[in-house]
Amino acid sequence: MPKIGMEPVRRRALVDAALQVIGDQGTLSVTMSDIARKAGVSPALAHHYFGSKEQLLTETIRFLLRQLRNDTVRTLKAAEHARDRISAIIRVSFQADQFAPQTISAWLAFYSEAQRSEATRRLLVIYARRLHSNLVDSLKQLCSATDANRIAEGTAAMIDGLYIRRALGSSPVTADASMRLTDDYITLNLQMFSIQTDTEKGHAA
Repeated sequence: MPKIGMEPVRRRALVDAALQVIGDQGTLSVTMSDIARKAGVSPALAHHYFGSKEQLLTETIRFLLRQLRNDTVRTLKAAEHARDRISAIIRVSFQADQFAPQTISAWLAFYSEAQRSEATRRLLVIYARRLHSNLVDSLKQLCSATDANRIAEGTAAMIDGLYIRRALGSSPVTADASMRLTDDYITLNLQMFSIQTDTEKGHAA
């Protein structure tokens, strides 16, 4: 029987174990026994806390999303200006625990699962919309709403692309380098749209 008061500890241990096992194997085709063994508990206890592997995997994705949301909120509070807030969002996306090889592998496995699982797809859509909304909110203070949406879409695609390249080992890009590349992309686009706007104003005059 599970010990009283141990449920939060065991649930977190199982979530951490799920991330490690999925990250190591690069697939969601792991068993509850694999995860339970990694967490140091019995499969029966794992089923007691989560009911099924699918429920545990859903909670694991939610855990990652909560981490991102909490870190983003905390980081944004410390940023005074719109451009600083954008850089803060990028920094959170590539922070050490999210850009670790195991975590990246787990993210890719979840994206693959989203093609078959509606529950997984919904959670990942929430993440994508939240990232887009956070970027657009600050970008609109620096450019038009149309340009803000275009830059936000490109930024999100760049983040996803850098995660994939890191996972495949096709590029030795580090977390710091990824932050700089993405930040440079935003800076260049803001400058480009600013020049276009100034040119249009000149023609109108």
